[in-house]
Amino acid sequence: MIFPQPQLLLVDDSPLNLRILQEFLPAIQYHCTTAQGGLQAWEMLEAEPDRFHAVLLDRVMPGMDGMEVLHKMKHHDVLKQIPVILQTAASTHQQTLEGLQAGAYYYLAKPFDQATLQAIVDAAARDHFSYLDIRQDLRRTTTMRLLESGIFHFRTPDEARNLAMLLAHAYPNADRVVTGILELTLNAIEHGNLSIGYKEKSRLIEEDTLEEEIAHRLSSPPYSSRVAMAHFARQPHGLSLHITDQGKGFDWKKYMEFDPERAFDTHGRGIAMANKVSFDSIEYRGNGNQVMTLLRLDQAAAMAG
Repeated sequence: MIFPQPQLLLVDDSPLNLRILQEFLPAIQYHCTTAQGGLQAWEMLEAEPDRFHAVLLDRVMPGMDGMEVLHKMKHHDVLKQIPVILQTAASTHQQTLEGLQAGAYYYLAKPFDQATLQAIVDAAARDHFSYLDIRQDLRRTTTMRLLESGIFHFRTPDEARNLAMLLAHAYPNADRVVTGILELTLNAIEHGNLSIGYKEKSRLIEEDTLEEEIAHRLSSPPYSSRVAMAHFARQPHGLSLHITDQGKGFDWKKYMEFDPERAFDTHGRGIAMANKVSFDSIEYRGNGNQVMTLLRLDQAAAMAG
């Protein structure tokens, strides 16, 4: 998938560090704007909340530090959706966990090399462009609020995406659930039916061959005959979605929360984001090839109000 040039905001109190970031992020690939300190960064973000696709944020700065900027962004209706890459030398397990819990789902430990920086920036920008694309498509999708129940079969990433946008409109807040549905349906295709493991996906992303490998497996036995299923149901207590794939399952427990050990990886946040943001509960069953989600209608109505 081809994305536009990412608009990045680089935030650091050190002019030298900002120059290094700009040298590592060539203008032909990235459009970089710098802010020397948290206060200047917040003023720029608040003035133009739709401008940037990702923020590289230094954690330790005098005055308004990175964690305070992050906190303000996550309490802003627009800025909360922009991915924040927290760059810091403070990368103990507890400090990384604090950043993840605050909403910095991408991490960059100092010192870093150019390849690592670009990989993390590309991952954050890619995820945000996908989110913006989905948001735009949501506006063109017919409402599904009258749907009481339905069973849907899908086998490709495109079908997973179309299904996510369709089902999102059955919920009170489509924007809240659409990325969660998409992450879980894509997981059913990629990790479930196509048996692309975590380390293998990391390698394919690094080599920029993930889409090619997915297309190859979709047309090759035994993967070509596998189909995933989604069962939506409107119940008295809430809206449930049951997704099943035909894979061998996986160890899902470590992916339910944001793990500091994977904070520096280019992927692996989808299930945790679905669990934290999109639904009130997620439960994997069996060997991990079945997942049940629930959105309680009382809480959804309170959030919408």
